Amino acid sequence: MATKKRVGPRKKVLVVDDHPILRQGLGVLIQQQPDLEVCAEAEGAADAMAAIDKSKPDIAIVDISLKDTSGIDLIRDIHIRHPRLPVLVLSMHHEFFFAEHALKAGARGYVTKGEAGEKLMAAIRQVLSGDVYLSAEMADRVISRLAERRDNSLMSSTERLSDRELQVFELIGEGQSTSQIAETLRLSSKTIESHRENIKRKLKLKNASQLLQHAVQWTHFERGG
Repeated sequence: MATKKRVGPRKKVLVVDDHPILRQGLGVLIQQQPDLEVCAEAEGAADAMAAIDKSKPDIAIVDISLKDTSGIDLIRDIHIRHPRLPVLVLSMHHEFFFAEHALKAGARGYVTKGEAGEKLMAAIRQVLSGDVYLSAEMADRVISRLAERRDNSLMSSTERLSDRELQVFELIGEGQSTSQIAETLRLSSKTIESHRENIKRKLKLKNASQLLQHAVQWTHFERGG
């Protein structure tokens, strides 16, 4: 099979993910493209911002779950400090609220890690061209779930939560304990307890039992249950 002839300079891609094996695999895939190249890698937000200043990428691919912060927070910081740098999210999460919050933070597209490499390359090129990328399934879910959400007081009330609080709320809904959530998000148990208290206050919940009940209901709804 003939190799595609490259026309013009390759577009530079920054890969931000805290899993070295995934960064390596994604880098190999990108380097095989005639029009793309990896200019830098980062495992966290501080590394990513430094790489942007140094390498001047044309696009950043960012995971939602990073070791030192929420990927949503990083996307927001990139959007503020480098508004012309498009960000494409590559995440293990299929739930639409992650896509919604990523787009609100300034991302230009959302791809799940389970999708084929061809779709990811297509997403990169579409975002580089100035368009927004969502898979057809994700786009349909975002539209339908937003419509449903208008009539659901619990779903509307979660708009008061920060991105990190939403992450904690989801994990509570999955049945994870404070220590398990702390391990998952690489935070201290004290920090998770603080988030739990903030969530209860913002959602006007009286105790841990109500928090668990509402978190389970919300997680079930967000996943199309």
